[in-house]
Amino acid sequence: MSTAEIEKQWTTRLRKRAHGHLPPEKLLPDTQPAYVSSWIYVFGVTTIAALVMVILSGIILALRGPQWWHSSSVGHFVNSTHLWSVEIFFFAMIVHLWGKFFMAAWRGGRSLTWVTGVVTFLTSVGTAFTGYVSQTNFDSQWISTQAKDGINATGVGSIFNVLNLGQMLMWHIVLLPLAAVILTAVHVLLVRVKGVVPPFEETNGASK
Repeated sequence: MSTAEIEKQWTTRLRKRAHGHLPPEKLLPDTQPAYVSSWIYVFGVTTIAALVMVILSGIILALRGPQWWHSSSVGHFVNSTHLWSVEIFFFAMIVHLWGKFFMAAWRGGRSLTWVTGVVTFLTSVGTAFTGYVSQTNFDSQWISTQAKDGINATGVGSIFNVLNLGQMLMWHIVLLPLAAVILTAVHVLLVRVKGVVPPFEETNGASK
């Protein structure tokens, strides 16, 4: 195969395009700008760390089925780890979201980065909700019966039945987590491509 033919292959074009937008020094940089040392950037990393713990603890829970944690002390511990990882995840994500809002993080062509972050948050809310109705206890029964009327009023109750444990469990452990992980990966890649948003420019010796 000639060099010209190799250059026309879709794999070659895709590789060159990916390398042009995200070279290794951007994907895994050795240094970051000085302003990244601000505490507000810690919450983005905390969100990702909490997400990893949520996924790992969720995998362990899934190995023994949806009722294991009610009758096992180990299962109860893993379930509690899963719960508190979710709590930390949402706390850190909300602080990160509001921090970036007040920093106008969509500046400099970063609108798609901002949008993917917001959509990830909304997807995570749906994931948490399906988790609450999949607990197989009285708490989940109460939440699902109270939520069904509101969901049915929107017209989506026919395809999203909160009283169907099997359906909610599949949404919680497969569909929504997969979407959240993919969106998070895209969000991080966009941060790498566009870089971390800088602080507002200083005017007359004071920040805007």
